[in-house]
Amino acid sequence: MSQIQVLNLQSLDRGLPAITPAFGAALAEAGAICLTDEAHQPGVTLEVEGEFSSTFILDWQPVTEQTRRCWNDEEYATEQAAYAVAFLLILQLTNLTVIERSRKGTGFDYWLGIQDSTATLPFQRMARLEVSGIRKGNRSQINARVKQKIEQTRVSDAQGLPAYIIVVEFSRPISVISAKHSPEGARSQ
Repeated sequence: MSQIQVLNLQSLDRGLPAITPAFGAALAEAGAICLTDEAHQPGVTLEVEGEFSSTFILDWQPVTEQTRRCWNDEEYATEQAAYAVAFLLILQLTNLTVIERSRKGTGFDYWLGIQDSTATLPFQRMARLEVSGIRKGNRSQINARVKQKIEQTRVSDAQGLPAYIIVVEFSRPISVISAKHSPEGARSQ
């Protein structure tokens, strides 16, 4: 039986090609807030369903009162926490990493590129990433959010690149990942 891998939110403080260490540390704080607020302790399991089926152990730093005051906006904290979990899942489940934040109106949040820094074009845009967080939601709400986000990415389907849609629900915790491999209309462009 294979060992369950650990997703350490704090590891984001090392940064990624499009995530500074400071921003990564902030995302890790948001994740710690959301998980702690839902009465989870470090070591809780995250179930991953959809395009990938896996289980991970989540680890994070303790939440302080200062951290709580900083992340008092629940909606914003949930959105940022979802990025933290989604980035770590992309790194673990694919050969991709976050290479650039997308601009408003594109229908997705981040561009993904190959993790291998020895690749000829390591920062070439290879896929799109759309992320959403739900603090507490039932299966129907999670599925509806996935469907909504899939639809949202249609704006950029003509680029012909795959899209990963990751919805993170923190009360369970669970993540549903959907992948659009061949966007409609991309081949006819």
